[in-house]
Amino acid sequence: MARDIFTEEHEAFRDMVRSFIAKEITPHHEQWERDGIVSREVWLAAGRQGLLGIEVPEEYGGGGIADYRYYVVLNEELARAGASGPGFAVHNDINGAYLLRLADEEQKRRWLPGYCSGEIITAIAMTEPAAGSDLQGIRTTAVRDGDHYVLNGSKTFISNGILADLVIVVAKTDPAAGHKGVSLLVVERGMEGFERGRNLEKVGMHAQDTAELFFNDVRVPKENLLGEEGMGFIYLMQNLARERLSIGVSAQAGAETAFEQTLDYCRTREAFGRPIGRFQHNRFTLAEMKTELTVTRAFTDECIAKESRGELSAEEAAMLKYWNTELLKRVVDRCVQLHGGYGYMTEYPIAKAYQDVRIQTIFGGTTEIMKEIIGRSLL
Repeated sequence: MARDIFTEEHEAFRDMVRSFIAKEITPHHEQWERDGIVSREVWLAAGRQGLLGIEVPEEYGGGGIADYRYYVVLNEELARAGASGPGFAVHNDINGAYLLRLADEEQKRRWLPGYCSGEIITAIAMTEPAAGSDLQGIRTTAVRDGDHYVLNGSKTFISNGILADLVIVVAKTDPAAGHKGVSLLVVERGMEGFERGRNLEKVGMHAQDTAELFFNDVRVPKENLLGEEGMGFIYLMQNLARERLSIGVSAQAGAETAFEQTLDYCRTREAFGRPIGRFQHNRFTLAEMKTELTVTRAFTDECIAKESRGELSAEEAAMLKYWNTELLKRVVDRCVQLHGGYGYMTEYPIAKAYQDVRIQTIFGGTTEIMKEIIGRSLL
């Protein structure tokens, strides 16, 4: 199915991204999987290549290209390469939107050049041990004390948590005000009382550092308040659509890649004297997956186009995140089955995909929460 949302410039960028991944990521990814973390060098290399902060104005060290489709290309190619380690999407798609929209001039000049060069790696800390999708249930507090906020609490499941130099922390600055008492504070590496816990051991995505973070009387300067006090919950709601689109885009690309790898396997692997793809049940399974992927690709590209025009709604993003991640899970599971015993061997990409994809229906908002968002919009 031909795609009409990209220009020649986007495809030239895609070629560059593929070359970058082949040189800077693929040869090292297995080692990163064993280490449980990527090297900082790949972040610096991405910065030199112009892959970080593409939409950031040139005066702050960015690419100056306010076109979300370039991030789409990067995310798609990382997914196709099975490169789940580098947390570029968290940095670019999620945190970049907060910094660009909410940071004042002084903050932009302080943080964005390093953000674009890869010298400052970012994370966002929302989830807590007792609060996941229910962001109003967070317990982390930030009490104003003169020119500082005194931050106390803990966060968990934080992507880029070990490497992060700058963490956007969701905290309650007025616990009695409900969602109107939530604010965003930027905590920087080296602040006294800011500690990292374990690099969490996960079922998949082993090269992606995912950490516990602890804040014990961290004195955060008032100059590190992002946006306005008490507006944090609204900011989160405004930016979550793009986060969910990013996850959906990667899920679609990952599902397509798993299908393509499996189709090749079905053409060459033989049983009872013929390729396994010639058996009717297997042909039907492949036909079902191809149809689902083709239909979903049309909706995915429409959502990408809408986001590029600033028109994507929260409900549409929820639909995409729900459907694409569930589709990815179904496709990969069927592809493992078609691979037979080899599908369970980690030397095959489909086995690694099977480990990595399970989290997709959970992070960024669970499937159940996506359905709730969609359902509420209907009534």
